[in-house]
Amino acid sequence: MSQIESVLQETRLFPPSAEFKGRARLSDEGTWRRMYRESIDDPESFWDRVARELPWIEPYTEVLDWSAAPVARWFGGGKLNASAVCLDQHLENGLGNKRAIIWEGEPGDTRELTYAQLHAEVCRLANALRARGVQRGDRVAIYMPMVPELAAAVLACARIGAVHNVVFGGFSVVFGGFSSQALRDRIEDGGCSAVITADGGWRRGSVFPLKAQVDEAVAGNDSVHTVLVVRRGENEVSWQAGRDVWYHEAVSAADADCPPEPMDAEDVLFLLYTSGSTGKPKGIVHSTGGYMVGTYLTTQYVFDLRPEDIYWCTADVGWITGHSYIVYGPMANGATAVMYEGAPNTPHEGRFWEIVEKHGVTIFYTAPTAIRTFMRWGDEHVKRFDLSSLRLLGTVGESINPEAWMWYHQVVGGERCPIVDTWWQTETGGIMLTPLPGLTVTKPGSATLPFFGVDPVIVDEAGNELGTNEGGYLAVRKPWPSMLRGIWGDAERFRETYWAKFPGLYFPGDGARKDADGYFWIMGRVDDVINVSGHRLSTMEVESSLVSHPAVCEAAVVARPDEVTGQAISAFVSVGPGVVAGAELKATLLAHVAEEIGKLARPKEIRFTDALPKTRSGKIMRRLLRDIAAGREIAGDTSTIEDFSVLARLRADEE
Repeated sequence: MSQIESVLQETRLFPPSAEFKGRARLSDEGTWRRMYRESIDDPESFWDRVARELPWIEPYTEVLDWSAAPVARWFGGGKLNASAVCLDQHLENGLGNKRAIIWEGEPGDTRELTYAQLHAEVCRLANALRARGVQRGDRVAIYMPMVPELAAAVLACARIGAVHNVVFGGFSVVFGGFSSQALRDRIEDGGCSAVITADGGWRRGSVFPLKAQVDEAVAGNDSVHTVLVVRRGENEVSWQAGRDVWYHEAVSAADADCPPEPMDAEDVLFLLYTSGSTGKPKGIVHSTGGYMVGTYLTTQYVFDLRPEDIYWCTADVGWITGHSYIVYGPMANGATAVMYEGAPNTPHEGRFWEIVEKHGVTIFYTAPTAIRTFMRWGDEHVKRFDLSSLRLLGTVGESINPEAWMWYHQVVGGERCPIVDTWWQTETGGIMLTPLPGLTVTKPGSATLPFFGVDPVIVDEAGNELGTNEGGYLAVRKPWPSMLRGIWGDAERFRETYWAKFPGLYFPGDGARKDADGYFWIMGRVDDVINVSGHRLSTMEVESSLVSHPAVCEAAVVARPDEVTGQAISAFVSVGPGVVAGAELKATLLAHVAEEIGKLARPKEIRFTDALPKTRSGKIMRRLLRDIAAGREIAGDTSTIEDFSVLARLRADEE
């Protein structure tokens, strides 16, 4: 059969409260329908109106050119600067004294930067980079902890027209030398001429040395002429005279006046690498104009952003979520954003909630895997703190199972905060499917409806549109401003990866279904769909069934080869505190899945584990679990895994 079987039925409905709806940026369904229809039927008029809200240096002459599809050109002829959008306009509008960043270090040290202070820091750093020979169009690698200088580095590159290439955010790889090799690959593929890093950064109570990784990565690379080093960890570092420069010395000596470079709307703003399953990582290319317009609007409406909000996206700037929803989107809107350097369980498992209380966070955006981890740690860590400031919750990174959604709603949100369950990718640049919190009746586990300008469809293997509740492939029919412009240096790979499977449609690689209300349910990567005796089952729905059992905190389901059924279901399961993980629980869980979904969906095996392999952004790396389940050697790029010891323990358990 060509479709993905979909059996998850969720009937619980959660409309926005009257209080939230009464103050929401958008709460009238008729208005939303008119806006959405215009964004699909007349996208040029819709996006023209949005784009005019940004401070263009020179006006554009054409909104969209799709003649060279699949490469779109948005806002042709226009010139702007992303740094000026995020900073200068707010100074001109009297917001210079508003806090741009509230920063919390893992050990508890704090800093705050107003828009005026951040503007000065960015200008000085931009001038320091120019003084070191960094020019418009040059690529700059950034490998840093989550400190304010990371946001400044991103914006300083944008200010002078250099292309930033943020690598990992500093903590993704910590064992076996993978870090320096992964860094080297990305620096060399991007042709970077400078690196901005730090001596070290705090992670789980220790200083993680970063400069040493950079030294290894650029050894023998004559193209890298500058390594700018932020002093954070106070750990000893090696030094190469002429190449290495202390950040604080270079910036303090630079002028605080740096006019923004006028950039064409289609000039490259940044590269961001995603892991390839077998080949080298892909350098996703994002342009300036369309990306800024997309992140500006999604931040406004998805998070119902208000001037007084204290907004916290817990992602790392090293990932697209941090680019779009820590730096560019919030700052384009003049928001106050929280940045946190460390881990959610250091020095204790209530650290996130302590920060929410301390800074009066109103909007909280995190990953489903983090939510499931918080569940496993126990409600008591949440209830120790006053979370009454929260008014909106969000999820990002992968599908959230209904039980985790309900815990988030009840325990963290106190049953009063709308949840925006967002679906999007590095490649899309901004949010694609999402509730609008003052308007959408939410269903636990569903990303609900498309955002403005997004025209999704569910198709079968032949590209034919499917009907209600028929699981298939998610695709997008129309271009949108923040879409990727290509893969760095590999136009053919761009076409083959995203456009070849369904000609004329963008294919993100996910399976999905659409219910009778038009709500979208993401069913996981199509690589993770399991074909058992001809029945194609959604891994997400099997995982949701497992996690709905009270003993289970987290589950990942993958396929492994089976001589009889072709493929069999292998489940990796983490249980809650005090739960005995043994044969009795396995039998209970198998019966539970059979009751929830059907006997066909019962896993062939269940492996209990204390942790699952994840990226720094919180995504479970199911590709690695497939290799483990099949008894194969780990293949492909592993550079984005946060903790290699998880793999080692899973391998040990296997042996």
